[in-house]
This record gives sequence, structure tokens and C-alpha cells, in this order.
Amino acid sequence: MATIPVNPKPFLNNLTGKTVIVKLKWGMEYKGFLASVDSYMNLQRFVLPPTLRFVSSFHHSWLPYIPVNPKPFLNNLTGKTVIVKLKWGMEYKGFLASVDSYMNLQLGNTEEYIDGQLTGNLGEILIRCNNVLYVQSVPEDKELGDAEQD
Repeated sequence: MATIPVNPKPFLNNLTGKTVIVKLKWGMEYKGFLASVDSYMNLQRFVLPPTLRFVSSFHHSWLPYIPVNPKPFLNNLTGKTVIVKLKWGMEYKGFLASVDSYMNLQLGNTEEYIDGQLTGNLGEILIRCNNVLYVQSVPEDKELGDAEQD
């Protein structure tokens, strides 16, 4: 199939107001609503719908994503089971025991996952804030399903 050259500015302006998929050159894909395009062809106000954002290979599913203020978000997760993904690719699932003012995380009953595979139970750990890529809550039904499998 031959590629037809397209003038990018009118092409992007034509996509304004539509749901689009943006694929970055390093492989990440984002699906969202394209609100506008500036004169340099930067995508402005690219809004991800709350029902579509791929977050983690841990669950292999689409999870809701809504931008939030991190401190209240983490404080609300205290006492619940969370998944913390580090910048280096490791994931930790455990009970969020506490969060300090720097957003360092203390987890209890922690399991370590590398490449989606359980590598071991670590117990209580402290994760320094600058290593965290994201924190996500584990849905309660997922926690119950894990408990029934044990």
C-alpha cells in the first residue's frame, strides 16, 4: 500500500474535536480527544477519556484514568492495597501503610513483580519517592479474587 503525502497542518486541524490515537516514537500509545493544535503542530489539551488508558501490564486491561492531586490521592489510598510501579519496571503490590510529605511510600505485605511474574514476598518495604512511576489502587473485587485463589 502506497503512502500518500499529506500536509500535516490541515490534517491535524481536521482531527480537532475527534477521538484519536497518538503513538509516540518510543512505542507508547494514547487514545483521547484532540481539543486543539497550535501553530507549531503541538497537540494542545489532549484529553484522555476516563474509561481509556492502558496503565500496566500487571492487569492486562484498560483502567480508568483521571488526573488528580497526588497528595490527597495517596492519603486516600492509605490503608488500602495498591500497586506501585517503579521507573525501572518493577511492580510492588502491597498494603499502603503510610506516606510522608515527600511522598515516600511505606508498604506492608508486599509482593514484587518483575515482567509480570511474582518474584517473591518482601514484607514491609520503603519506596523512595523519586523512584515511583505511578501508584494505582487495586480494585476490591481483585483483592477478593486473589484471596480466594490462595
